[in-house]
Amino acid sequence: MADREIVHTDRAPAAIGPYSQAVKAGGFLYCSGQIPLDPATGELVGDGDVAQETVQVLDNLKAVLEEGGSSLAGVLRCEVFLADLADFGTVNEIYGRYFADGPPARITVQVARLPKDVRVEIAAIALVG
Repeated sequence: MADREIVHTDRAPAAIGPYSQAVKAGGFLYCSGQIPLDPATGELVGDGDVAQETVQVLDNLKAVLEEGGSSLAGVLRCEVFLADLADFGTVNEIYGRYFADGPPARITVQVARLPKDVRVEIAAIALVG
């Protein structure tokens, strides 16, 4: 079995369940889904505004990637979960700002419900190094 390392940073929200912010193994970083929690306060950001939520989610994801020895440029694949696919355009526009050059592969799906009733959650797999 390959060595694995648990990744944690205070620059992203602490896990709200029995999981890690990310796990590093075999040259890859597997990032758990991020929701729009302010890492300093643990409070939700955006008050239901999907644009504000998306910015916070991507900022949180960026912090986890950096702590794990990667970056947004190292992301190979993202999984985007939306409470309402009608928000796709707004989320896509903001997402495009973070992944402007050589964006990763992506899955985007509408789900019945997300933790804390947020509107967006994003997970990622990235290269380390």
